[in-house]
Amino acid sequence: MSTNTTSAYSDFHLQFIAGEWQTGKDDSTNTNTNPYNGDTLVEIQQATKDQLNEAYDAATQAQEAWAKQTPAARAAVLYKVVNILDQRQEEIVDWLIKESGSTRIKAMVEFGATRAITLEAATFPNRVHGEIRPSNTPGKENFIYREPIGVVAVISPWNFPLHLTQRSIAPALALGNAVVLKPASDTPVTGGLLLAKVFEEAGLPKGLLNVVVGSGSEIGDAIVEHKASSFVSFTGSTSVGKHIGELANGGEHIKQVALELGGNSPFVVLKDADIDQAVKAAVFGKFLHQGQICMAINRIIVENEVYDEFVERFLSHVKTLQVGDPNDQGTAIGPIINEKQVQSLRDKIDEAQKEGAKMLLSGEINGQLVPPHIFTEVTREMDIAYNEIFGPLIGIIRAKNEEDALSIANDSMYGLSSAVFTADMQKGLRFARGIRAGMTHINDISVNDESNTPFGGEKNSGIGRFNGEWVLEEFTRTHWISMQNEPREYPF
Repeated sequence: MSTNTTSAYSDFHLQFIAGEWQTGKDDSTNTNTNPYNGDTLVEIQQATKDQLNEAYDAATQAQEAWAKQTPAARAAVLYKVVNILDQRQEEIVDWLIKESGSTRIKAMVEFGATRAITLEAATFPNRVHGEIRPSNTPGKENFIYREPIGVVAVISPWNFPLHLTQRSIAPALALGNAVVLKPASDTPVTGGLLLAKVFEEAGLPKGLLNVVVGSGSEIGDAIVEHKASSFVSFTGSTSVGKHIGELANGGEHIKQVALELGGNSPFVVLKDADIDQAVKAAVFGKFLHQGQICMAINRIIVENEVYDEFVERFLSHVKTLQVGDPNDQGTAIGPIINEKQVQSLRDKIDEAQKEGAKMLLSGEINGQLVPPHIFTEVTREMDIAYNEIFGPLIGIIRAKNEEDALSIANDSMYGLSSAVFTADMQKGLRFARGIRAGMTHINDISVNDESNTPFGGEKNSGIGRFNGEWVLEEFTRTHWISMQNEPREYPF
């Protein structure tokens, strides 16, 4: 996988279907390029609907036997995956850097998160359990079983491709399901094919994990609508997530969904906050992976009394950030994923200035390298505050007081993650509970994810929860079975 070492891993120009590496049969080709220098990494002949059907057939056939495996047998595969990840860490990090434009710092963060969720998933086979409930009918017993949901469709994103793919497929497989995966077109290797190689090496039986690389126009709707899938796990934009929700619930075959969608994370600095610590957190939480994270700080909201001081220190810190080669250890900000996203950031910069925001810091956009842009005099209704940015741009909003700060924080169609800085932890807890979001962090950044805590959002940021006990419920189905142990009297 690495450009500097000989790797046993290859075949990344192929599809992984029914446990075999095969050539895509569509006429189109996915040319996978390095977002920093434009080098071609791999060319993949894309898959057809027939190949997608083949993947679903294989998953359906393999899943029943897999579900009957002992918890220890399924866990053993996941533990082997953890060992392989450790052995191949440098190769995997190298792929994250060159395919997704991750800085080395971000790639290491992502690798750690991927390893953690895999290790957590290895415990799931022994943690899933049913219940026995009493009955008001004489002689009856009620058994509630948790069983595999069947075949899970996974559509993964390009920003944290390795982790956000693995957080669905590892739990799904651990709990006795099979998976059909469509990775993002910008990251087909780290978002799918690389993991297929890891699971293959770990001894996962054939057909349980299928990676189908194809265009959205060809297989995008089909992977959701296919009758074999019982559950759809999607991470990506709100607009696409809404479409998937409509397909999953409005088509011939109704499916359950977990949708982790866009965000507009507020980062609130109250007047009693440690400003130095708040600045450090704000810089990291905004600019990690160039701001291309659903949880990234999207709005900084500062109480009036400390607004000017915060802005001055924030500006000073951001000016020290290195923009450039993501493989350089000192680089804080690497490339934007593609030209389309770069153009969207250009448009947001222009719109912010048109709407009256003051551009405090800017810089020349060089190819797909976009330097930090800081805007002050931002109001809540401006585009840069109201909509998701997904890049290294930030607006800082002045709040009159704590109540105003909470009002601004909640003035969004999104509700994924959030953060508040204060010296008073009880006040911070009250403030945090007032935010309508799935996750809020006191004196820390909005970019947080732990394998044993519930990850997910409210409002237009999606439905469902990943990680820990919460994903156990997502990837299993409830089956009530009653047993009438003695003859029952019926009224007629």
